[in-house]
Amino acid sequence: MGVLLLALGGTISVPDGKRAARLSGAEIAAAVPGLTESGIALDVRDVRAVPSGSLTFAQVLDVVALASRAVADGADGVVVTQGTDTLEETAFLIDLVWPHEAPFVLTGAMRQPTAAGADGPANVLAAVRVAAAREARGAGAVVVLNDEVHAARWVRKTHSTNPGAFASPSTGPLGHVVEGRVRILLTAPRHAPLPAGGDPARLEAARVALHVVTLEDDGAQLEGLGTTHAGLVVAGFGVGHVPGMLAPRLGALAEHMPVVLTSRTGSGSVLRHTYNAPGSEADLLRRGVIDGGFLDPYKARVLLRLLLAAGAARDDIAEAFALRG
Repeated sequence: MGVLLLALGGTISVPDGKRAARLSGAEIAAAVPGLTESGIALDVRDVRAVPSGSLTFAQVLDVVALASRAVADGADGVVVTQGTDTLEETAFLIDLVWPHEAPFVLTGAMRQPTAAGADGPANVLAAVRVAAAREARGAGAVVVLNDEVHAARWVRKTHSTNPGAFASPSTGPLGHVVEGRVRILLTAPRHAPLPAGGDPARLEAARVALHVVTLEDDGAQLEGLGTTHAGLVVAGFGVGHVPGMLAPRLGALAEHMPVVLTSRTGSGSVLRHTYNAPGSEADLLRRGVIDGGFLDPYKARVLLRLLLAAGAARDDIAEAFALRG
């Protein structure tokens, strides 16, 4: 049945950074050399032309619902073009709720369409090929840029301007697009999808704060957090450490809300029982903080908010992080 291409905003749709008008999905597709010759039928639709930094959880879940209906009607796969600023987060949100075998591919561009060496057309062509590929079925949501296929679970934006900005530091890419052929070399673990949508009020109420730990951090910024947020993700030093003076404050918060421990380093896992000093990972876990495993702080925040919106209790949240972290 072909591939559904949903166009949001982002650099891939901004001709030169000065014009207010953005390229439509049809205009983006028309500028891709070789797309027509690929023989892959496209259903192109415009969703909302906004920078990815302005997207909301609810809007992303609306895109999932639209894509899900298309797959139910026979689409082989889905491609979404969006800005790269939040691509790693929206991809993971989609992956957590996507229930289909059909690939859900996200792509974008680091350079504007009129720039020398614009990367958008090549990224769209590769993304469409992946969405239509039998080899990509069952992979969930993936991010395709620079002819690389990355699992939403692992991908990170690692550079502010480089066309090769997206990488999966802990694993490397799942595969590549080579001479138009999709080569999937690895598989990422898949889990039962989490509930998507539901009561918008519950999603709004499930606000999750992110606190990045810094030198001599006493946690003063966390004062009153329990009245404004339903959960907290802590991006700790290295393997999951915080200053000793911060540990009691985090423990007190953990008595009233889920507090998830991650690493601010960008790759690797937090530990559980290697260090025991005040503020160490073992100390924090004894105080009721939840182990975030390999999940980076941004993805941990996405997972925690989705769980809270679904009404998950603390033990269920800890189990979900043990499974997915």
